Amino acid sequence: METTNSNPLLCDIESGVCEMPESSLATAPQTGASTHKPVKIIYFTDPICSSCWGIEPQLRKLKLEYGDNFEIDYRMGGLLPDWSYNSGGISKPSDVAHHWDEVSVRYDMPIDGDVWLEDPLDSSYPPSIAFKAAQLQDPDKAIHFLRVLREMVFLEKINITKWENLAASAEQVGLDVQKLEIDFNGNARDLFEQDLQLASQWGVRGFPTMFFVDSEGNQEKVYGTKPYSVYEDTMLKQFPTASKKVIDKDWKNLFTKYNTLTALEFSELSQTPRDQAGQLLRALVKSGNLSELVTKNGSLWRLLK
Repeated sequence: METTNSNPLLCDIESGVCEMPESSLATAPQTGASTHKPVKIIYFTDPICSSCWGIEPQLRKLKLEYGDNFEIDYRMGGLLPDWSYNSGGISKPSDVAHHWDEVSVRYDMPIDGDVWLEDPLDSSYPPSIAFKAAQLQDPDKAIHFLRVLREMVFLEKINITKWENLAASAEQVGLDVQKLEIDFNGNARDLFEQDLQLASQWGVRGFPTMFFVDSEGNQEKVYGTKPYSVYEDTMLKQFPTASKKVIDKDWKNLFTKYNTLTALEFSELSQTPRDQAGQLLRALVKSGNLSELVTKNGSLWRLLK
C-alpha cells in the first residue's frame, strides 16, 4: 500500500512519521525551559498514531535511564479530525486496516488493523480530549491512561472514540470518571484546541515529534520513529552531564514499573535477545506470573497480581 501521501493515518514506514496534510513547516518559537528538571521534552503525539506506538520501547527506556534529567510535556496533535476528505486514495476507515498490519511488522510492535473493519473510529479527537481531561486530574495517571487507550485500539480492536470505552480506561487507571466526563465536555476541549494551535505555531507536520529544550531554551528536534541512540544522543546534547541510571533488568521489577510490556519492550529493557524474549515471557505465563493477550501480529504481557 502506498504510504507516501498526505493521509495522516498512512504513516511513512521508512521515516516513521504519521504526517498531517497541508501543514506548513516553520521554526519552533522559543519556549521556556523546564522549571523542575534540566531538560523539557515537548512531545506532540496522538492516541491513534501508529508510529507513536512504535517508539514506546525507546521512550520507556529513556524514562528509566534518564528520567531524573527530563520531564515530558505531552501535547495532542489531532491526527484525524474526521473522514470528510479523500487523500492518497484513502477515503474510508477500511483503507487503513492493511497499512496498520504493515506498520506492526515494521516496528515489531503488535497492532491489529482489523479495528478499521470491525469498529472503525471516525476521529482521534475524542480520545485526545479525554487525555487532556485526564491531565487536569493527574498528569501521571494521564500518561497511563494514554497507554491503556493505545493498547485498546492497537491490540484489542476497541473503538476509543466511544465514551463507554474512554470511561473504562479511566477507571482502570484510577481516574475519577465523573470528573473526567465533566472536564471532557468542558475545559479539556479548550486545552486540546490550545495543543492544536501550538502544533501549528511550531510547524509540527507529523507525529511523533519531540522538541528537547535545555535550561537556556535551546532546542533539538527528533522527528519520526528513531532508534534509541538518537533519543539518548539528543538528551546528552542538551544536557551533557545527564546522569544515567542502570536499569534493573529483573522481569518482575520491569513489570512492576510498567504493568504491560510487548516482547520488543521487554527485550529492550531487560537486554534479552529479541528471539529469546517471547520464550521467556511465555514461560512466565506458564508459571502463573503473567497473562498474555494474543493478537494476530504479536502479544502483550501483563503482570498478574
